[in-house]
Amino acid sequence: MQFTDFSKLDLSRLPSPCFVVDEVAVERNLRILSEVAEASGAKVLGALKAFSMWSFGDLTHKYLSGTCASGLHEARLGYEEYGGEVHAFAAAFSQADIDELLTFAHHIVFNSCGQWLRFREQCLAAKKQRPELHFGLRINPEHSEGTVPIYDPCSPGSRLGIPLSQLDEAALEGISGLHFHTLCEQGFEPLARTVAAVEDKFGHLLPQMQWINFGGGHHITAEGYDINGLVELVQAFKQRHDVEVYMEPGEAMAIGTGILSCEVLDITWNQLNQAILDTSATCHMPDTLEMPYRPDISGAGEPNEFEYTYRLGGLTCLAGDVIGDYSFPEPLQIGQRLIFEDMSHYTMVKTTTFNGTKLPAIAIWNSETDALRVVKEFGYQDFKHRLS
Repeated sequence: MQFTDFSKLDLSRLPSPCFVVDEVAVERNLRILSEVAEASGAKVLGALKAFSMWSFGDLTHKYLSGTCASGLHEARLGYEEYGGEVHAFAAAFSQADIDELLTFAHHIVFNSCGQWLRFREQCLAAKKQRPELHFGLRINPEHSEGTVPIYDPCSPGSRLGIPLSQLDEAALEGISGLHFHTLCEQGFEPLARTVAAVEDKFGHLLPQMQWINFGGGHHITAEGYDINGLVELVQAFKQRHDVEVYMEPGEAMAIGTGILSCEVLDITWNQLNQAILDTSATCHMPDTLEMPYRPDISGAGEPNEFEYTYRLGGLTCLAGDVIGDYSFPEPLQIGQRLIFEDMSHYTMVKTTTFNGTKLPAIAIWNSETDALRVVKEFGYQDFKHRLS
């Protein structure tokens, strides 16, 4: 799902490894999200958990209503660098989290009635000083649409959201909205089924609410997404229940916008050809191990599809730091640059420095003008100052 032809980019202009994001593609995605908001009447927020490259904060603010966060630091980043509304949810908040969030957030969503009751008095006092504050509860419709359990918020025994059986309706004083989230990089049809499940289980509460948040995971900017269906669903929901509707797509901001460029460091052999790269599955693209999935490489194919097959591995000591097996039309060469495709969303935000591995640099490219700027490089001090 690569909208930009990164083969036009001279990789020798980049440090290695390096994330490169095409600002033209980012604006394309944001424009689509803005059009959906205008047509449907929903407010669209950018989910920073998926893509928090705040160099695009001003551009995002131009098109979206604000940001949503999965904790205090993301919320503060949204407030400082993006503008607009700031929505925050966490599986649980500490007292210190709430103390700070109440000074700038617009919506705070609680994961349990117990958390809400613990902080309710303080929250309602803050609302008197800041009337724009709203408070919500995350509900769990117990309706699974995910295919990978680790990314399914409604899997059996999930800690995320309040099942109807655990919702204390006597605790709703001060609550103005509900939030649900069931999707992970999915199309319109799973959302439509989820909304039906929410209305079936929690519909009796909607007359008490001012807003409802449809969560994230919507692949709105992906090719083939049923945008008309989404617009009609939101319009009908708003009309039925007389509520404001929010959506908070994350990956949809960054689908098809970026790559991870890396370099071949060594070629070895153990039962098959091995190529060691200056990047790492565990440090730089952990979803390849967690989901797991196999990222696409420009010009490469499945094992044995082309003449030369290699197992591509990272440079850490973890035995399982393996990205996958790929074939190439020509033998790989030490020093050769490779392009991992579609690496903006849910990749840059998950990097680590295990083994002291250097974090990839971050660059912004304009695919129309070929302008390139490296906005961030990392070194030893970034590793050192994470530790004591």
